[in-house]
Amino acid sequence: MSLSVAQGFTKSLAMTVLSEIGDKTFFAAAILAMRHPRRLVLSGCLGALIVMTILSAVVGWAAPNLVSRKWTHHITTLLFLGFGVWSLWDAFHDGGAEDLDEVEAQLDADLKANGGATKQKNQDSDDLKKQRRPLLTQFFSPILLKAFSITFFGEWGDKSQLATIGLAADENPLGVVLGGILGQALCTTAAVLGGKSLASSISERIVALAGGSLFIVFGIQSFLSTVQ
Repeated sequence: MSLSVAQGFTKSLAMTVLSEIGDKTFFAAAILAMRHPRRLVLSGCLGALIVMTILSAVVGWAAPNLVSRKWTHHITTLLFLGFGVWSLWDAFHDGGAEDLDEVEAQLDADLKANGGATKQKNQDSDDLKKQRRPLLTQFFSPILLKAFSITFFGEWGDKSQLATIGLAADENPLGVVLGGILGQALCTTAAVLGGKSLASSISERIVALAGGSLFIVFGIQSFLSTVQ
């Protein structure tokens, strides 16, 4: 692994983990996994995050070809510093419990709108039926598609997506993609296996402080580095 790929990989991995733990899509994956088969939820959520990571990296990689390298470098620096201040602000003004309650309320409303009570009573029999379905049919399961769509649109325009675009514009895109996918896989797996208990045991403020500090470090590093 070349130095540029390793640097992009390390930055992307650290940024992704600290951005996604306690994020709304993290809570959504945790709550969905409590109500539906975990493998379907994990497949849907992780698939959406991988697609989003690749799309963001491609946009970041293409940006220097559309705008001068000097301008993309300066924009990336401002993005990192801005997201750092944003995360530090969130650390002192937002609570992880509020995000969890908000996501749970949204999913409850959606569940009721789609006849959630009936689905809950028949969950065991539905799970048995799903196990007997062909693999291709399970791949297009409504649960998997729901997990994919909730995660994909939940991440669209989020600061982690914009930060990935900025990082890919300034670092090796391959390293950014590999680090981002690994980070997303770790966070999504943790959310699906025990996200709600994990989220309640980890201080959202500490995570936000760590993430904000990391963004600011990236911004300072980018500011001090020369444009190649």
